[in-house]
Amino acid sequence: MPDLTQSRFTPIVLLIASNVFMTFAWYGHLKYKHLPLWLVVLASWGIAFFEYCLMVPANRWGHGAYSAAELKILQEAITLTVFGGFAVTYLGEELRWNHLAAFACLLAAVAFAFLPKAD
Repeated sequence: MPDLTQSRFTPIVLLIASNVFMTFAWYGHLKYKHLPLWLVVLASWGIAFFEYCLMVPANRWGHGAYSAAELKILQEAITLTVFGGFAVTYLGEELRWNHLAAFACLLAAVAFAFLPKAD
Protein backbone atom coordinates (compact mmCIF):
# COMPACT_ATOMS: atom_id res chain seq x y z
CA MET A 1 0.00 0.00 0.00
CA PRO A 2 1.45 3.40 -0.93
CA ASP A 3 2.43 5.82 1.81
CA LEU A 4 -0.15 8.63 1.68
CA THR A 5 2.33 11.05 3.25
CA GLN A 6 4.45 10.74 0.10
CA SER A 7 1.63 11.26 -2.40
CA ARG A 8 1.43 14.47 -4.45
CA PHE A 9 -2.36 14.32 -4.09
CA THR A 10 -2.69 13.95 -0.31
CA PRO A 11 -1.67 17.56 0.39
CA ILE A 12 -4.19 18.81 -2.16
CA VAL A 13 -7.02 16.77 -0.63
CA LEU A 14 -6.05 17.99 2.85
CA LEU A 15 -5.85 21.60 1.64
CA ILE A 16 -9.34 21.33 0.16
CA ALA A 17 -10.76 19.86 3.37
CA SER A 18 -8.98 22.42 5.56
CA ASN A 19 -10.33 25.23 3.39
CA VAL A 20 -13.89 24.03 3.88
CA PHE A 21 -13.39 24.37 7.65
CA MET A 22 -11.57 27.69 7.27
CA THR A 23 -14.30 29.16 5.08
CA PHE A 24 -16.99 28.21 7.58
CA ALA A 25 -14.87 29.57 10.44
CA TRP A 26 -14.30 32.91 8.72
CA TYR A 27 -17.59 33.44 6.88
CA GLY A 28 -20.20 30.98 8.17
CA HIS A 29 -21.29 33.34 10.93
CA LEU A 30 -22.50 35.88 8.36
CA LYS A 31 -25.82 34.02 8.30
CA TYR A 32 -26.09 34.45 12.08
CA LYS A 33 -25.70 38.18 12.57
CA HIS A 34 -28.24 38.05 15.40
CA LEU A 35 -25.77 36.12 17.60
CA PRO A 36 -23.35 38.02 19.83
CA LEU A 37 -19.91 38.62 18.35
CA TRP A 38 -18.10 36.91 21.24
CA LEU A 39 -20.07 33.72 20.58
CA VAL A 40 -19.30 33.59 16.87
CA VAL A 41 -15.62 34.33 17.60
CA LEU A 42 -15.49 31.33 19.95
CA ALA A 43 -17.34 29.14 17.45
CA SER A 44 -14.97 30.26 14.70
CA TRP A 45 -11.95 29.37 16.83
CA GLY A 46 -13.43 25.93 17.44
CA ILE A 47 -13.97 25.36 13.73
CA ALA A 48 -10.51 26.72 12.90
CA PHE A 49 -8.93 24.08 15.15
CA PHE A 50 -10.01 21.42 12.65
CA GLU A 51 -8.71 23.54 9.79
CA TYR A 52 -5.27 23.59 11.41
CA CYS A 53 -5.41 19.84 12.07
CA LEU A 54 -5.62 19.39 8.29
CA MET A 55 -3.55 22.35 7.09
CA VAL A 56 -0.39 21.58 9.06
CA PRO A 57 -0.05 17.99 7.78
CA ALA A 58 -0.93 19.17 4.26
CA ASN A 59 1.98 21.62 4.31
CA ARG A 60 4.40 19.31 6.09
CA TRP A 61 3.78 16.37 3.77
CA GLY A 62 3.31 18.56 0.73
CA HIS A 63 6.68 20.21 1.18
CA GLY A 64 8.30 16.97 0.07
CA ALA A 65 6.56 17.19 -3.32
CA TYR A 66 6.12 20.95 -3.71
CA SER A 67 8.14 24.03 -2.83
CA ALA A 68 6.78 26.36 -0.16
CA ALA A 69 5.85 28.87 -2.88
CA GLU A 70 3.97 26.19 -4.84
CA LEU A 71 2.11 25.12 -1.71
CA LYS A 72 1.08 28.71 -0.98
CA ILE A 73 -0.12 29.29 -4.53
CA LEU A 74 -2.09 26.02 -4.46
CA GLN A 75 -3.56 27.11 -1.12
CA GLU A 76 -4.75 30.43 -2.53
CA ALA A 77 -6.30 28.83 -5.62
CA ILE A 78 -8.08 26.25 -3.46
CA THR A 79 -9.22 28.96 -1.04
CA LEU A 80 -10.88 30.98 -3.79
CA THR A 81 -12.46 27.90 -5.35
CA VAL A 82 -13.92 26.74 -2.03
CA PHE A 83 -15.01 30.27 -1.15
CA GLY A 84 -16.71 30.75 -4.52
CA GLY A 85 -18.77 27.61 -4.01
CA PHE A 86 -19.52 28.61 -0.42
CA ALA A 87 -20.61 32.13 -1.35
CA VAL A 88 -23.02 30.81 -3.97
CA THR A 89 -24.44 27.78 -2.14
CA TYR A 90 -24.34 28.80 1.53
CA LEU A 91 -24.58 32.59 1.46
CA GLY A 92 -26.74 32.76 -1.67
CA GLU A 93 -24.50 35.35 -3.30
CA GLU A 94 -23.88 35.72 -7.00
CA LEU A 95 -20.48 35.53 -8.67
CA ARG A 96 -20.15 38.23 -11.29
CA TRP A 97 -17.97 38.31 -14.40
CA ASN A 98 -15.24 40.29 -12.64
CA HIS A 99 -15.01 37.64 -9.91
CA LEU A 100 -14.57 34.97 -12.58
CA ALA A 101 -11.99 37.10 -14.40
CA ALA A 102 -10.04 37.52 -11.16
CA PHE A 103 -10.17 33.77 -10.62
CA ALA A 104 -8.85 33.18 -14.13
CA CYS A 105 -5.92 35.46 -13.32
CA LEU A 106 -5.22 33.41 -10.21
CA LEU A 107 -5.28 30.20 -12.23
CA ALA A 108 -2.76 31.79 -14.57
CA ALA A 109 -0.56 32.51 -11.53
CA VAL A 110 -0.79 28.85 -10.56
CA ALA A 111 0.24 27.83 -14.06
CA PHE A 112 3.25 30.18 -13.94
CA ALA A 113 4.30 28.80 -10.56
CA PHE A 114 4.35 25.26 -11.89
CA LEU A 115 6.27 25.92 -15.10
CA PRO A 116 9.29 23.64 -15.42
CA LYS A 117 12.41 24.90 -13.70
CA ALA A 118 15.19 26.15 -15.96
CA ASP A 119 18.36 24.09 -15.76
